[in-house]
Amino acid sequence: MTPLTPRSMEVQRRAAVGPRLPRTLGEFSFTRSSEEATMTQPEVVKVGQLEVRYLIDGASHFGMGVFELTVPAGSNVPPPHSHSYNEECVYLLEGTLRYSVDSMTRDLRPGDWMNTPRGSVHGFSNPHKENARALIVLAPDIGAQYFRDVANVVNADGPPDRTQLLAVMARYGLVPAPQRA
Repeated sequence: MTPLTPRSMEVQRRAAVGPRLPRTLGEFSFTRSSEEATMTQPEVVKVGQLEVRYLIDGASHFGMGVFELTVPAGSNVPPPHSHSYNEECVYLLEGTLRYSVDSMTRDLRPGDWMNTPRGSVHGFSNPHKENARALIVLAPDIGAQYFRDVANVVNADGPPDRTQLLAVMARYGLVPAPQRA
């Protein structure tokens, strides 16, 4: 029988549960390489009036992604869409956010959440008087690069180029909802 050492116990633990991750997010985000998690400062991406603060970018290893989304009152928001490969959960932290999944629409308040299964049409808006801030979890993650790519289209001079925006969405498996008659 092989004697147990701290190293052999760690190898057995990793085989059972995967690499050790830090216990708290704090002011850091975590990305996982093939062996260990590394910490980086959260990345903030401005998409028009929206702010996306990436905490965990899981796109490189098809893992879970987590980001904070700030939606100012009355701001322009993405059109309703579905994800071909991702499931999404929205948990409201501050304010009130109107969120729709398929035919259900709710005004989410702090502590409320909604889940969007893969393929379900969903969208959000903030017709209220204060900013809304939500924690978004995507599994698997589309990654911060998606929001950088969208920001390049939306933040360009003039109105966003719809053809370019649809091309970015398609690259990441987002499908615009059919327009209602």
